[in-house]
Amino acid sequence: MLWFLLGVCTLIAGYFIYGKIIERIFGIKPARPTPAIAQNDGVDFVPMSTKKVYLVQLLNIAGLGPIFGPILGALYGPVALLWIVFGSIFAGAVHDYFSGMLSVRAGGASVPTVVGRELGKGAKHFMNGFAVLLLLLVGVVFTLGPAKLLGNLSGTSVPVWVAIIFGYYMLATIVPIDKIIGRFYPLFGALLVFMSVGLLVGLGFSDKPFYSSGITLENLHPKDLPLWPLLFITIACGALSGFHATQSPLMARCVENESNGRFVFYGAMIGEGIIAMIWATLGMSFYDSPGALQATLASGGPSAVVNEVSTSLLGSVGGILAILGVVVLPITSGDTSFRAARLILADFLNFDQKPIVKRLLIALPMFVVGFMISKMDFNVIWRYFGWANQMTAVMMLWTAAAWLKRHDKFHWVCTIPAVFMTGVVNAYLLSAEIGFNLPLSIAGPIGIVSSVLVLAWLLLRGKHQVPEEEAERLLDNA
Repeated sequence: MLWFLLGVCTLIAGYFIYGKIIERIFGIKPARPTPAIAQNDGVDFVPMSTKKVYLVQLLNIAGLGPIFGPILGALYGPVALLWIVFGSIFAGAVHDYFSGMLSVRAGGASVPTVVGRELGKGAKHFMNGFAVLLLLLVGVVFTLGPAKLLGNLSGTSVPVWVAIIFGYYMLATIVPIDKIIGRFYPLFGALLVFMSVGLLVGLGFSDKPFYSSGITLENLHPKDLPLWPLLFITIACGALSGFHATQSPLMARCVENESNGRFVFYGAMIGEGIIAMIWATLGMSFYDSPGALQATLASGGPSAVVNEVSTSLLGSVGGILAILGVVVLPITSGDTSFRAARLILADFLNFDQKPIVKRLLIALPMFVVGFMISKMDFNVIWRYFGWANQMTAVMMLWTAAAWLKRHDKFHWVCTIPAVFMTGVVNAYLLSAEIGFNLPLSIAGPIGIVSSVLVLAWLLLRGKHQVPEEEAERLLDNA
């Protein structure tokens, strides 16, 4: 219990100390009108209270990732907790803050536009396709995951729940953001709190010791899988996740003041880190060994672990509520995933999204593609999602680093995690079965060399002055 509390306290301290440093480096302008004020359209640009924006942001980013990822990461042992804590403070929360605040400065622009402003048109076009693909993968993963949990809970077939969840996603994608997402998320948040706190209290009152294998930094994975790069792909949400870069612009369009950015963007990532700590701790404590956890995963995947842990620690009724709390997380990310994909496509096609007919013109084909992807094997989808997720994070970190360097600010707060994660994603792609399947002894050094080359590019490039976007001029003149 002591080690868990130490990790949580470190995360909270990171928000107040390092988060404040990041805010000062960015340089907020409280008097400057945000997109929610300057471009209020009653659909996507809607001023919302800071508490509500924080809650929506937290539920947007906290999908299955901070549950399934840490459960899988628990196989490596307590060393995974270090990545959750320090990854959240120095990489994930920094990534989320800049993805949100750079969108605020760009008039609420989606991630491809933000990337294009700093890295060029080629990067923008790449991110247009890549971000939409990632969001569709996220939407499908966050449909199949809760559908399986609800199927196990109710006895109703999984395809029925897939249809119901897709129907809700469709509605949440096209209606104004404050009509469904803004109103129902407080209820979802209550379920999330019950799930997080309830399971931790249940563990404390059970006969299960915290961290049954002891506190060790050894790699305990039953299959002896390497920590680098696999751990940093396995635990994405809860440490560092590129998916968040696609979600932050949604709330960048609702933040009422730039001074709220640290609480909304950096703070929500710290909150997700705490959720990841809880589930990693449950995985390492409820089961006697990583081998026992692996056996449950082999029989039913992370969903089986969630079901077994929840019902065992909280009983049938409490377990049902806890499982519903877990179900809420992916659903509250899946709905905004499709919404963010709609907005990215609308920006690319230059479609005004105020008329509902134009929203439907983009949403309907998108859901057809999503349904087709859902027919693929879940494990295959998850592996592609993991790589695509961290690749998006790499692009956003380099974008933030380039922006800081262009404005003569301390860019290393973004450059260092960008260098590290570039090596991770490239080594993973080269060594994984979904990639080139090279030996890690070859893939690892190539990943490191690629990081060094991109770093050299950043340090040697001139102060490339990107023409200001119309959205930023609008904010400046408002």
